[in-house]
Amino acid sequence: MLSALGLRMLELAAARSAGTHPYLTVPSQSAEARTTLGPDALVAPEQTAVFDTDPESARRTARNFLREYLALANYRTTMLRGGFSETDVEREGSDDLVDRLVAHGDAAVLAAAVRAHLDAGADHVCVQVQPAMSDIIPALRAIAAELGLPSAP
Repeated sequence: MLSALGLRMLELAAARSAGTHPYLTVPSQSAEARTTLGPDALVAPEQTAVFDTDPESARRTARNFLREYLALANYRTTMLRGGFSETDVEREGSDDLVDRLVAHGDAAVLAAAVRAHLDAGADHVCVQVQPAMSDIIPALRAIAAELGLPSAP
């Protein structure tokens, strides 16, 4: 699998791999990956999640996570291809960018973000809970329960 972000890499993934594992993308980019790779390839995007219902606190956590990526040209380009503007990707990122790339809220909101990728054609969604230094298991269990998935004890 390739972590294909751009069209040429998606085409390479379609021709030479089992699929793609795109990182920091939105559901429309999962749909683009599905269209480019076809029905038989694996599309497994990552979805970052903050299990926090306070928007200010959750955005702070999300911005801490996004800070390094907003400084990298390849991720900025992917964000622009995903429909964000130059203004959105400046400095710490706009609220819209933060809210769409890093789902935050209760389990229902986080599960909806996962479902959006699945509805766009993803086969699997890799959930990355932030902050990573915390106990991520409660968030993953809550998301799994909201999605109707079994949860390990």
